[in-house]
Amino acid sequence: MKARLANDPTDLRRLAAALAVVALAFPIIRTAAQEEARPEAVSGRTEVVHLVLDSIIHPVAEEMVRQAIKEGEARHAAAIVIELSTPGGLLPSTRSIGTAMLETDLPIVVFVSPRGAQAASAGFFILMAADIAVMAPGTNTGAAHPIAGTGQDIPGTLGEKVEQDSAALMRSYATQRGRNVELAEAAVLESRSFTAQEALEGNLIELIAEDMNDLLAKLDGRLVEKNESQIEIASLDASLIEVEMTAFQSLRSILVNPNVAMALGSIGATAIMIELYSPGAILPGVVGAICLILAGYSMSVLPVSGTGIALIVLAALLFGLEIKVQSFGVLTAGGIVCLVLGSLFLFRTPDPAIRVSLQMIVAIAVVCAGMAVLMMLTVFKVHKTQVSTGREGLVHERGIARSALDPRGKVLVHGEIWDAVARTNVVEGQEIEVESVEGLTLTIKPVQS
Repeated sequence: MKARLANDPTDLRRLAAALAVVALAFPIIRTAAQEEARPEAVSGRTEVVHLVLDSIIHPVAEEMVRQAIKEGEARHAAAIVIELSTPGGLLPSTRSIGTAMLETDLPIVVFVSPRGAQAASAGFFILMAADIAVMAPGTNTGAAHPIAGTGQDIPGTLGEKVEQDSAALMRSYATQRGRNVELAEAAVLESRSFTAQEALEGNLIELIAEDMNDLLAKLDGRLVEKNESQIEIASLDASLIEVEMTAFQSLRSILVNPNVAMALGSIGATAIMIELYSPGAILPGVVGAICLILAGYSMSVLPVSGTGIALIVLAALLFGLEIKVQSFGVLTAGGIVCLVLGSLFLFRTPDPAIRVSLQMIVAIAVVCAGMAVLMMLTVFKVHKTQVSTGREGLVHERGIARSALDPRGKVLVHGEIWDAVARTNVVEGQEIEVESVEGLTLTIKPVQS
């Protein structure tokens, strides 16, 4: 072949022409491929990924949002709709969710729904990070001012830093999405809240929709700016692709609830205390160990305060000492105070959604105090109960005289023959009662028939 081509000028000209055509066509082909890969002016998609987020914002919620985005990108979905209802949550998880929403090339729609739902605190940040923010009638959003875990404003320089950092993040979201920066910032600095209509009129959201069907109809044909490109949403006849939690994710979502974490810790500590004072019961020890392990997982995810943990441990010690030391309730009262304070200081977070509710604190304090009092009364009752074993257990027991006692003789008590001394004469076979025990000799008296 090489010899023939080298010796045939016609074949050489044909080869040179073919190479020239390929060289000229390559830039055109590459440009067309790049244009096809760009998400600009994309239309005709027939699937919308739908995620319901109705919990506090925590690492599991963050994981679900990223899972929904990944599902949407794999399916080339028309949009991702996050149906949101939350009182708030952890700021690190909120930031991570916002970052994922900004990075994806797919349109992200956050829909505060159903009626009566809210997107407060961390939820407001997520709503503002969305490409299209939508609320259902009867919902509200805002109230994103950071506060301490006790429900009060964060004092001093720390409070100012947290406040300014949150306000800067909100301005960034509002500016990037072309929304009302002043109102969005007021939700952080002044704890402003907005109804759906107020948010629409204040340019904080783009739409009000009754339900998912109404939302999909109103989204159809809207253009969204994503990474310097425009995407046209085709959602009118789109099918919903539901993203649901696995059983393990559902369990983790329940465990990272502050109230659940506090309840598990209290149940575990109480069960272990019962096991320690009733050795061999086994069941309380097993239940207590499981509850404490689950509470440990919860507190590894949530921002726990060392002060809160120390106060709760001190409360458990005081409850335990009450059983051993007769303090007439002083230790129990101190334990209740430590438990309440520890519950209030347990979680370090500026979001009110990540703290133990007052109802839960009162319930746990009442139950723990009741258990401590019950165990204390049980100990007192045992102390007052007459000994029923050993020599002391023979007192007031009855038996039979095996011989005449005048004053000494033999008696049969508990199937054993004892030396005995009687204060009055006793005849053989007469029923007797033990008055006291001195060494191996019983002091008895006759039982009158």
